[in-house]
Amino acid sequence: MLSRWPAALIGVLALAAALAAGHLVAGFVGVNASPYLAVGNGAIDLTPVWLKDFAVRTFGTYDKLVLLSGMAVVMVVVAAVAGLLSRRTPVPGLVVITGFGLVGLVAVYARPDLDAVALLAPLASLAAGVGTFAFLRRLDVVPDRSRRTVLLAGVVAGAGIAGLGGQLLAGRRDAASSREAVGRLVPVRTAPTIPADADFAKLGTPTFLTRNDRFYRVDTALTVPQVRAEDWSLRLYGMVDREIRYRYGDIRNRPLVERTITMTCVSNEVGGTYVSTANFAGVDLADLLEEAGVRPGAEQLFSSSVDGWTSGSPLAAALDPSRGAMLAIGMNGEPLPIEHGFPARLVIPGLYGYVSATKWVTDLEVTTWDARQAYWLKRGWGREAPIKTQSRIDTPKGFETVPAGKVRVAGIAWAQHTGIAKVELRVDNGPWREAMLSHEVNPDTWRMWWLEFDVAPGGHQVVCRATDKSGYTQTEMRAGTVPDGATGWHSIAFTAR
Repeated sequence: MLSRWPAALIGVLALAAALAAGHLVAGFVGVNASPYLAVGNGAIDLTPVWLKDFAVRTFGTYDKLVLLSGMAVVMVVVAAVAGLLSRRTPVPGLVVITGFGLVGLVAVYARPDLDAVALLAPLASLAAGVGTFAFLRRLDVVPDRSRRTVLLAGVVAGAGIAGLGGQLLAGRRDAASSREAVGRLVPVRTAPTIPADADFAKLGTPTFLTRNDRFYRVDTALTVPQVRAEDWSLRLYGMVDREIRYRYGDIRNRPLVERTITMTCVSNEVGGTYVSTANFAGVDLADLLEEAGVRPGAEQLFSSSVDGWTSGSPLAAALDPSRGAMLAIGMNGEPLPIEHGFPARLVIPGLYGYVSATKWVTDLEVTTWDARQAYWLKRGWGREAPIKTQSRIDTPKGFETVPAGKVRVAGIAWAQHTGIAKVELRVDNGPWREAMLSHEVNPDTWRMWWLEFDVAPGGHQVVCRATDKSGYTQTEMRAGTVPDGATGWHSIAFTAR
């Protein structure tokens, strides 16, 4: 009978060999075919909405790293336990390793972005896991201890080389060089210059334009899709007079337009940070739809990402020339960053991102609401998803200590495609006072504001609310992000001394 530590180690090494073999084969057939990543993507798809919101709210852009790390810990523990249960007979370990393999097979088979050849990765993983476990179990009959050590080291080295090989092979599809080759994008119609008084950054608000590396990112992609411009195409089909397929050059060589747009994620809690502004360059989505010829009765623009994620946008918003919906290929004067959708993404102002901002977009189907249900619609989110009027306090920070006397409060407000008319604040349930607003760049962007208060030493609370140009004042009633965006007044507590 094997002793405890060698038995547990055999289980863990068999797991490592299985994952490494699957990752190596995935380097040839598609990175998402890696069983480890496929199971992770499956876990994201099956995650309840409340848990997804908790992860985004708690871990932000590190939510996927937390998921992968948690999976790794669980799998290592299970593999070690399987090894311990196999001290007398290999059957328990073989059952567990086979179970891991079958889960990987199901996860890869269920991926909408993979074809049948991708199943080679989980099959290789299953074979390597079972084979390694059976091989290591027989090492106890090898009398030479040093030889056993060499064989164990060989398994470790083989798993490491296979895993690294898979990573290097996946890296061959790196889109960075393709993005660099695109060069500078020169719109025929550039966005108006942002005036100096469009933000109050010196008073504590964000800068008006958000740097690309600071622009919020929320998506379901466990690994950032690597799509080269020369491999990309966009298929426009469905309820149209003629199906069209566009290559990247077809879009790049059209007259490009640049627009300044604030985007907001539906997962943005009251006072949250998932709102950013950029200059997007691309072509009018309405022009592409007009070329295809939209048929009567169509209601939805059903878009698909290269990784299989789907979104449903109101067709009326995509066709409305006053809204300025875009197929964007540029962001803040350069090609789209890879993590923000290179080579191309949708940008439809005034709608939350899950119905307006498909990244790595590769298919556009003109259809009806009844015919197709998008990823988040299946999970209980709203269908139309117009962005709600909101405001946020950026300074002072919550629970900050500031000098007593004059205290400057500053922040942002947004009501995309309607525009902000005013922002009001009150301290300690006092009267509402109207804040100073920044210059309005356009109704599809946020506005900054600030106001000074005289405060005595002690604890205080400040609350803000915005009124948009339709006359609507945001409600005090708190609501969560599900199903179509959070509501409520943002408030912070601070101390004056």
